[in-house]
Amino acid sequence: MSPYFGRDFISFFPLFFSRLFQLLSGSLSWKDLAPDEIQVLVLSLVCISSALVGSLLILKKMTMLANSLSHTILLGIVISALLFSSGGVLSINFEILMAAALISGLLTTLLTQLLHKGLRLQEDASIGIVFSSLFALGIVLVTLYTRNTHIGTEVVMGNADALHANDLKMAFWVALGNSLAVILFFKEWKLICFDPSLGKSLGFRPTAFNLFLMLLTSATAISAFRAVGVLLFLAFLVGPPLSARLLTSNLKRLLFVSMGIGSGCSLFAVAASRHFLTVYQMSLSTAGLTVALVAITFVLFLGIKHWFLKPIRP
Repeated sequence: MSPYFGRDFISFFPLFFSRLFQLLSGSLSWKDLAPDEIQVLVLSLVCISSALVGSLLILKKMTMLANSLSHTILLGIVISALLFSSGGVLSINFEILMAAALISGLLTTLLTQLLHKGLRLQEDASIGIVFSSLFALGIVLVTLYTRNTHIGTEVVMGNADALHANDLKMAFWVALGNSLAVILFFKEWKLICFDPSLGKSLGFRPTAFNLFLMLLTSATAISAFRAVGVLLFLAFLVGPPLSARLLTSNLKRLLFVSMGIGSGCSLFAVAASRHFLTVYQMSLSTAGLTVALVAITFVLFLGIKHWFLKPIRP
């Protein structure tokens, strides 16, 4: 039985931090983590990964491309379901689904760049064509060929209750990879985000970094698949960075504040989900609660900036 059984919102936190301290001190094994703790850790790692790439996407004004990518990876998932389903039952492992999602994400990026650079279309028009075409194709395939194949609502909303240690490992490695990519190329990211012309004149290749950023975004979307699905991922990607952007213009502070906002929303969402289950016997989507808290945080910070951080006019 979960140690959080019967816990409400207030009593959730002392138990969580007590067990977290035991985990860090070595008296509690990773194998003994409760489902609630796995949810907090996975969602926090997903939010950290999303905040790192999302901050760069916002500064480079590439969030629409990320929006397109978060939807079009559905096409890869559906195609893999069609290729590997047997008797109407999806019988493939999770790694195949993730590989298919990564391929479709890279295809989205390459097609967008081809239309924008090769055919000289405007970037927003290129994104719109690729996004609508691939996403519509995925919906058509779902409608026509997967009526008797169980894909599951986790494709859209995720299923945080089904998370386990393997998801924690994947989220950790993606978060570590994103962190190293930002730390090792921090000066390059900063230069390309704020002055790409200068970066190009100094020998950097903004297009290569754009593709690298999309690769990081695809990997982050894959790590978020089980926890939040392909559609709620966008909120994790842009919500915390937008909230942090209201408070600071410094890139380092922006990254740390956005990671803190995402992790805090994840913790409070899992506690709220346990509270509703204990007190009201209501089973709510943990990912949906996290997104709701991200939205509430943005509105709160917007109010703080508007009412308390307004510049004083002479």
